[in-house]
Amino acid sequence: MRLLHLFVLASMSGQIMFLSPVIASDIPVRVNNKTEPTLCAEKDNVTIELASPRLRSFRIDARHPNYIGGLSVDRSSADWHNCTGFPADPEYAFTPRRVTLYETASWQIVGYTFAKFWRVNSPPITVGTQVFRDIHLIQVWTRVDDRAEEILVLYPGDGYWRARPLPPKHLAWSAYGSSFLVGPVEVQGRPIVDISALRIDPENLTFHMNFMRGGTGWLRLSYLDRDIISLDASLEKAVPGEGVFAALRSMYVSDINNDAARIGWREPGAEVWREGGMLDVKQVNAAEVWIGRTVHSRHNTSAPDMIFGDFRDDGSARGSGPAKPTAN
Repeated sequence: MRLLHLFVLASMSGQIMFLSPVIASDIPVRVNNKTEPTLCAEKDNVTIELASPRLRSFRIDARHPNYIGGLSVDRSSADWHNCTGFPADPEYAFTPRRVTLYETASWQIVGYTFAKFWRVNSPPITVGTQVFRDIHLIQVWTRVDDRAEEILVLYPGDGYWRARPLPPKHLAWSAYGSSFLVGPVEVQGRPIVDISALRIDPENLTFHMNFMRGGTGWLRLSYLDRDIISLDASLEKAVPGEGVFAALRSMYVSDINNDAARIGWREPGAEVWREGGMLDVKQVNAAEVWIGRTVHSRHNTSAPDMIFGDFRDDGSARGSGPAKPTAN
């Protein structure tokens, strides 16, 4: 058992909100690393599953890499060297559009329909009394220092999320990197979470999901600043079968060409972290998991590290109050 820190959040209105400290159970999760080697920097060859027969809630953090303070030149261009033999995805045609799902002076949630998408069905999305259909991408934007910053995206058709903190002040922009899945993970050509319906509570920045395989869950943006973005996730019930409740998807070619290169983990009850290379760590039991980089990468150099923790079996989640995140 361990005591989490007391968090102080400042809402966009300037109101200070305190989140009470909570006791977190150190329940273990099984980390399955199914990464396969590749020479193509645009292939998601990294698949890391998190599984537990008990888990009901957890936390996801995206944090700038340790070298971000010394980064002066970012790299984010696609690298298609050695990229051949991609399997063809199905393509279904849609009428492209952009729609604002929610907007205030400080926050905006935008939906996009693409001209083509690899899945024919996307879940209906409810925001207030409105229902939107055939939305392939959702973006969450916030306004800080008189400019808009995109900090979270979801592809509702296959359940892929990406998150990033606000960019550090010495960089005009920072990159997305690894994607993650929340909910019962299954494979339909690639790992996905099949969402049957999505309801967005924009006042609390919470996404409520109904899953095609049964059960519900939610993901809430609970903290944001220029170092980290924190998301709380909760499931109505533990995932049956192998219990894969979340997964990370990324790319790794080498230690200098990747979106994620290393895995660190703390075993339940341990007071020390262990760490290994992306192709070396196969399966571990962990109370916390870090997936990131320690040296500059040629690919999405500023992309954040990902941390999964606060694994619990009681369905509660840190930051359950109505506070909106700070954006300082």
